[in-house]
Amino acid sequence: MLDRRGFLGAITWPAAAATLPSCAWLKPGASLELAGLDGDARSPEVVARDEDFWASVQAAFTADRSMVNLNNGGVCPAPLVVQAAMKRYLDHANEAPAYVLWRLQDPQKETVRSGLARVFGCDPEEVAITRNASESLENIQQGFDLEHGDEVLTTDQDYPRMLTTWKQRERRDGIVLKQIQVPVPCEDDERIVKLFEEALTPRTKVLHICHVINLHGMVMPVRKLVQMARARGIRTVVDGAHSFAMLDFKRDDLDCDYFGTSLHKFLFAPHGTGLLYVRREQIKALWPLMAAGQTQDEDIRKFEEIGTHPLANRLAIAEALAFHERIGPARKAARQIYLRDYWAKRLLQNPRVKLHTSLAPGRSSGVALVEIEGVDSGKLNEHLWAKQRIFTVGIKHPQFEGLRISPTVYTRLSELDRFCEAMEKVARDGLPPA
Repeated sequence: MLDRRGFLGAITWPAAAATLPSCAWLKPGASLELAGLDGDARSPEVVARDEDFWASVQAAFTADRSMVNLNNGGVCPAPLVVQAAMKRYLDHANEAPAYVLWRLQDPQKETVRSGLARVFGCDPEEVAITRNASESLENIQQGFDLEHGDEVLTTDQDYPRMLTTWKQRERRDGIVLKQIQVPVPCEDDERIVKLFEEALTPRTKVLHICHVINLHGMVMPVRKLVQMARARGIRTVVDGAHSFAMLDFKRDDLDCDYFGTSLHKFLFAPHGTGLLYVRREQIKALWPLMAAGQTQDEDIRKFEEIGTHPLANRLAIAEALAFHERIGPARKAARQIYLRDYWAKRLLQNPRVKLHTSLAPGRSSGVALVEIEGVDSGKLNEHLWAKQRIFTVGIKHPQFEGLRISPTVYTRLSELDRFCEAMEKVARDGLPPA
């Protein structure tokens, strides 16, 4: 595993000189041994239950503890060391913007590209740094050459912005968007693959799938779907917005040609950062969302041609990568599953509680959707915030409804206890009169 010093040591001097020491994000008095970051041979599942370990990680964040934030699936906070790095880079750029941005900071971005490629398990020349998952995925969606009548196949649970993009292509280019319904929850990969396979026609050109469905955290059988589609000459777009740095995986685990994600979710990078992956041999045929010169046809950087933009948030991704790798991807993933099970299994003891997310190993992420039967989820969401300052997301879909709960590594067990107590009270007494 690449450690933080090894990663940041490759950064050019202006960036590295201001870097905080590797233990700066630990709580006062904590050692690396106490935090369990170095030389810890325990399994990720054992570490996931070690509250001393996670107390050190929690202290790295500047979270508002007057509220219980269970909507990390939207945007995660960045740890203090990432915030500090971004501020340093922004301050530096403002000393002489035209010189610092283009002569000093832009070249430093290549180290970040290499770091992201190492985490994802691909060639740096296949990684573009974007502003979010939407920008990454729209580069792919808008970049394909599609003809009138060509079909795109996805589900009715895909992310709204991505559906909007395909629907615009319907209006503009006359393509056809087809949406299938997948069962929720589902523990049968072959059933999902068969549903997609049965919806294919000779006009199907693209499969669009979420690695983790944002509504309820279900993990889709991406590798099986990619291989099924590839055998038929169909391209597959993988939306990894809710999987990257949440689950422990590499590119080859998916076998995908196209992948887009946000880095300001579970990597804890600065807000407004994303990753676009395009397999090298596919780059030339994909048009960039914003124009690039012909000389860049085979260059992954053609997807970064957005004009003048701040580099501070992109360079601070290096600190987020270091933070992620110091914790350990497997330990981080195990902790997020442990937190999900901690609250979900407690609430499932109540007969009125229904979970729309499977707890079986490998079937879902740290995100889950919970419903109190007979209670409107929108009103429950409002009640939890107004009365308890518990921040969740109310989900209403034709197939299901509930609260999407997405804690992460800075979440304390006492905060989950507070959430469970509030839910149990509503299950017992109902919502108070408006």
